[in-house]
Amino acid sequence: MTSPRLQEQYNKALKSKLFSDLKLENVMQVPKLTKIVVNIGQGEAIQNIKTLEAAMVELGAITGQKPVMTRAKKSIATFKLRQGAPIGCAVTLRRQKMYEFLDRFINVNKLFSLKLTMIKLIS
Repeated sequence: MTSPRLQEQYNKALKSKLFSDLKLENVMQVPKLTKIVVNIGQGEAIQNIKTLEAAMVELGAITGQKPVMTRAKKSIATFKLRQGAPIGCAVTLRRQKMYEFLDRFINVNKLFSLKLTMIKLIS
């Protein structure tokens, strides 16, 4: 299996550049990504659980991995929140999936900003 494009760029060019620019003594001191956590907090899930289920489906489609439901750690009376009530969902991405997601995320942002500048030029 081939490694993602962003990971190859990091290993070939960026890692050595960081090592020299930061004047590090050991290769293991070079900063690296270990995980990306994507989460959604649904405050409406207290009254309507279907909003949380929809958010879980969307998060799964975005990341390509099944999200885990997060639950409230404490009860907060003013928010009508009880301990253990489902309030959100999260996905932890590591290794190859992490680099693929980050690459897609960066490219989508570039594409979106390009469209915005084109719209501003036309207006």
